[in-house]
Amino acid sequence: MSDGDKEGGQADVAGTALVAPLEGVRHLLRGFRLLLAPGVKRFVVIPLAINAVLFAVALVLGAAAVAELVGYLQGMLPGWLDWIALLAWPLYVVAGLLVIFFAAGMVANLIAAPFMKPLAAAVEHHLTGEVPPRRLRTVRAVVLDIPGSVGSELAKLVCFLLRALPLLLLFLIPGVNALAPFAWLIFGAWMLAREYLDPPLTNHGYSFRDQGRLIARHRTGTLGFGGAAAVANTIPGVNFFVLPAAVAGGASLVSARMRDPLRSAA
Repeated sequence: MSDGDKEGGQADVAGTALVAPLEGVRHLLRGFRLLLAPGVKRFVVIPLAINAVLFAVALVLGAAAVAELVGYLQGMLPGWLDWIALLAWPLYVVAGLLVIFFAAGMVANLIAAPFMKPLAAAVEHHLTGEVPPRRLRTVRAVVLDIPGSVGSELAKLVCFLLRALPLLLLFLIPGVNALAPFAWLIFGAWMLAREYLDPPLTNHGYSFRDQGRLIARHRTGTLGFGGAAAVANTIPGVNFFVLPAAVAGGASLVSARMRDPLRSAA
């Protein structure tokens, strides 16, 4: 463990305050650096390859679709709201890219799910020297965990769709669609926070429902974390690395700020 990581981890664990939004952002940025940490690098290769391929495909196929979507949505605004269209079109672009890249990310998470918990465990061991109680220690254990991991991802996908579809309909309502990007960005930040915090929290025995309660308790920090991941997912090139980096950052956030307070509340 580097001195910087060790000092940062000790300072975070010592604090008892709820996580602030910028601290969530900091842990995501820390996740990118942790991808090269000793004992972590070998767990990054497969998730990184899966994520890079799927996001490259999404980038190629999604650029034209986003341009068409933005033109369509702006055309639906009444003439007297043209000034809003000028202000909102960057949000339309970001929201459109986020929808496409989020879909690609969900597929990547589904495929890479069995490899996320070992990556989170390796990061936590690097930062704290401790081994999570449910760490998958062998290749056989990872293979046996595949059905459960895929099932959990499918459950999250259903949760996402049940909430995403009504929000997507907002884009089709004239006038209201000017505000839809804001609602989608907040929702995307929440869902990404749940997605990337799932592996480290699962390593500590928290069910999906329990995770929801724990994340809600630290909503400002986790929204900052998820919001930063959402922005990173819209940046071509950077988004290739977001899946492993966000899982690493999530493990950093859980081990530093969330683990003990959350366990006492569970």
